[in-house]
Amino acid sequence: MTEPCFDIAHLAHVEMYTDKFEESLAFFVNVYGLTVSGQDETSAYLRAYDDYEYHTLKLTRHHTTGVGHIAYRASSPEALERRVKAIEASGYKVLGWVEGDKGHDRAFRFEDPFGHVFEIYWDTVRYEAPEGERPALKNIAQRYHGRGANPRRLDHLNLLAEDVSKFRDFMITCLGSRVTEYIQLDNGRIGGCWFTVNNKTYDLACTEEHGGASGRLHHVTYATDTREDILRAADIFLENGVHIETGPHKHAIQGTFFLYVWEPAGNRVELANSGARLILAPDWKPVCWTETERKKGQAWGLKTIETFHTHGTPPAAKKDH
Repeated sequence: MTEPCFDIAHLAHVEMYTDKFEESLAFFVNVYGLTVSGQDETSAYLRAYDDYEYHTLKLTRHHTTGVGHIAYRASSPEALERRVKAIEASGYKVLGWVEGDKGHDRAFRFEDPFGHVFEIYWDTVRYEAPEGERPALKNIAQRYHGRGANPRRLDHLNLLAEDVSKFRDFMITCLGSRVTEYIQLDNGRIGGCWFTVNNKTYDLACTEEHGGASGRLHHVTYATDTREDILRAADIFLENGVHIETGPHKHAIQGTFFLYVWEPAGNRVELANSGARLILAPDWKPVCWTETERKKGQAWGLKTIETFHTHGTPPAAKKDH
């Protein structure tokens, strides 16, 4: 077997584009329950209460929706240099070093075969809670404010790709990711892959693009402490006129209890509770789900609605919902 690579520590943040900046920002702060740690003329930097870094979501004004970039933090300065060399030798598109922003120092950027921009960095800005946000317990970054859905931390994101097998090769080569679960379609294609760079069950998923577009976002997910937090969030979303797309139900793949909604600009966001599942086995064998098994639907709950398979951001040229 190939020795697991832990040069990358964790998923660090996601930049999300919105063409309704004020409405999106109000949703993420007042309804979803994140906190603004900083803001400039183009972006707001947001975080959940137990994220240790300055931000985990960068919300950026844009002419459309979707994902700006995906950021991972390296395990050390030496690990960052090893990854940079591996990426430069990989043949994938290299964008090179960029200056950092409010949340971190310089970062190395590159692209997957479908146009999603990734970056990796080491030097980060740890969140220092101002007066009014200081926690009662010194081992968390920010006070438990209980505002809105109040997620605990960034968990994962899901990207769309026309060829998931090519995306899989990219993740393994560039980030040293391991595949934990995947969907094998009857036609020979890979329908979806779930990846981890550490002992979480997954920090990124990639599923097949059905909208005829490229480089799109499926969703961004934050984790809650309990399933009950998600049930409470459903009531909060209902009262605030948020479009609840599907859930709460339980996924068969990865076993997460979930709820999907659309924020005001149309980006899909999720709340998930993955329980205590961790990938501790260094020789973990990826779990294969067949097309027949997937057609059975979720572990339990209602059947997945069609927009879950077709809606992504930015919108495709043809109507996708």
